[in-house]
Amino acid sequence: MSAEGGTKAIVAALAANLGIAASKFVAFAFTGSSSMLAESIHSVADSGNQGLLLLGRKRAERSRTPKHPFGYGRERYFYAFVVAVVLFTVGSAFSLYEGYHKISHPEEVEAPIWAFAVLIIAIGLESFSFRTAIKESNEHRGTQSWWAFIRRAKAPELPVVLLEDLAALLGLLFALFGVTMAVVTEDGVWDGVGTMAIGLLLGAVATILAIETKSLLIGEGADPEQEQRIIAALESVDEVDHVIHMRTEYVGPEELLIAAKIAVYHDDTAAEVARGIDAAEARIRAQFPEARLIYLEPALDEADLRRAETPPVSS
Repeated sequence: MSAEGGTKAIVAALAANLGIAASKFVAFAFTGSSSMLAESIHSVADSGNQGLLLLGRKRAERSRTPKHPFGYGRERYFYAFVVAVVLFTVGSAFSLYEGYHKISHPEEVEAPIWAFAVLIIAIGLESFSFRTAIKESNEHRGTQSWWAFIRRAKAPELPVVLLEDLAALLGLLFALFGVTMAVVTEDGVWDGVGTMAIGLLLGAVATILAIETKSLLIGEGADPEQEQRIIAALESVDEVDHVIHMRTEYVGPEELLIAAKIAVYHDDTAAEVARGIDAAEARIRAQFPEARLIYLEPALDEADLRRAETPPVSS
């Protein structure tokens, strides 16, 4: 995923959420609606999310050091994990608490016109942010389904923003439903129901993001299809007989580590083996520009050695 595309989606979401958060707090001040308060906290949390994602991208650009020889690419995974575990969880817990309180002690929604106006404007702004995230994601999604893209993406920003914006739109609809029902029925319990729904939604999104970013933070390898293409590139070199075994891992969203043990021919010279390794690395990088760290260990296949050492049978 390009840095420019991810940053554009994050900035669009940040700008939308800052404006929406301010308008929601104004609406809450006039209406006293717990749904509006939950949505206000939701937008503040989302704004913090985008700030952390931008911070993670910036810190990941630092040069490698002796203490961190593979660089700081995983900073982006770390901050995405913080977004999932801390901010979303806090937003979810607050909404659930506020919803329970409102159901237990229902209050009438005052000046509902403020809530309706702000929610409708917020839906428009969130739709713009969501559209930007979808457009940027489509440039990298290819033929994958949306769920597969979220599951397999190695750069965490676009999946996080996509789920944030989807949760924000659904949360606004829940708030609109809760406020509408509270006004129509004159029963403030519905306002609490809408707030509880927002809390459950945020909890679900937090769980999905935590699972996916935790996997990236621990370390994910290339997809099976990518690994097959890497093996094919290695074995296409004349000096490589076959790949004995290989390990891959993304040490950052745009930095793939490849370590492989390759079988070379027992009668090749050291110079021929060295040329073969150079050619193999070049062919991998031609297909996978993110393969910045490649370690190839030449070896003689044991079966080939046994065949070479077995004397011919005399007739």
